[in-house]
Amino acid sequence: MSFGRMPIANGFLDPADVAHEYFFELSPAFCEPCGVIQLVEQPTPDRMFHGRYAFHSGTSRAMQAHFQKFATSTIEGPLHGRADPFVVEIGSNDGIMLRNFKARGIRHLGVEPSTNVADLAREQGIETVSDFFRRALAERIVSEHGRADTVLAANVMCHIADLHDVVAGIAHLLKPDGVLIFEDPYLGAMIEKTSYDQVYDEHVFMFSVTSVARAFAPHGLALMDVEEQPTHGGSMRYILAPAGTRPVSPSVAIWLAREKAQRLDRPETYERFRRNCERSRADLMRVLESMRDDGRRVVGYGATSKSTTVINYCGITLEHVAFIADTTPIKQGKLSPGAHIPVRPAEEFSKPYPDYALLFAWNHEAEIRGKERAFTASGGRFITYVPNVRVVS
Repeated sequence: MSFGRMPIANGFLDPADVAHEYFFELSPAFCEPCGVIQLVEQPTPDRMFHGRYAFHSGTSRAMQAHFQKFATSTIEGPLHGRADPFVVEIGSNDGIMLRNFKARGIRHLGVEPSTNVADLAREQGIETVSDFFRRALAERIVSEHGRADTVLAANVMCHIADLHDVVAGIAHLLKPDGVLIFEDPYLGAMIEKTSYDQVYDEHVFMFSVTSVARAFAPHGLALMDVEEQPTHGGSMRYILAPAGTRPVSPSVAIWLAREKAQRLDRPETYERFRRNCERSRADLMRVLESMRDDGRRVVGYGATSKSTTVINYCGITLEHVAFIADTTPIKQGKLSPGAHIPVRPAEEFSKPYPDYALLFAWNHEAEIRGKERAFTASGGRFITYVPNVRVVS
């Protein structure tokens, strides 16, 4: 299917840059042999990850708590009892995960190609190299630091088009008894919820348990365990290790069976997903156009990467949304990709409150609703579109 002409999802831009904005066709396809959804065309990495990268993981309290738990489970699990363990994180962003290892005095190294967020990590004393992870970099890390007890990645493995080079690098980097732990948005959850905004330039793959098992096996890494996660509207954590070094958890077989029952291996599932996306788009625009016609004021909540897909696929414009409120300083004062809706500081959301808030950050709904009780108390209502279009108070 195609979501049409799409800009860079995190490409929030200055007005002067509008004339030079980059677009590509956002077109996912289903690969039957590997069982994964992947983009047919992906922009080059340097267009997405650079010195002006506009996503800072540390701005969300919920994600801070999540990564603290992730780190603790790693320290108390695969790293327990190891002498002088070494941890490498691929796509370490602003150090939100590795700060927990640093606090415990554990040797660590972050790999983060976006220099602006890598600098934030280094300011906290977190060892970070600004580069794209690949086999060649893995060889350099081994020569300088030795092999890793654990390689971590959170919401990054799905970003990397040359997956085989990365997996080969991980296999080289790990100790013979090491462990790879990574998590990404989960294909099964996307299909179940019609959360099509998971599809954008950075997400070249939407993984399932089936596809991870198939993709990593040729490099000698076997899937040992899987753990469902609530983050990003439904994610999966995958634990892999050199084949034969650890027992395989029963959860792997359980999830493989669930995916078979959900028919994630069948093309007709994705044809139904396409129809559901089109229905969701029509329902959302019907609501927004009705509010526009009634003179109601709507403000977007959360200038997320996912919002770029929704805004441009649905055709949302300034006629429908006055501006987008966001807490990330680097996005404030910019224009949203493609539709060029202004992004303003979160404080402006209440000056005055709008009639409705279009919840682009729907995966943080509980955190947002807790923070915005005054908005709903004043009569304001949220518009959300996952798993279906609803107006809620």
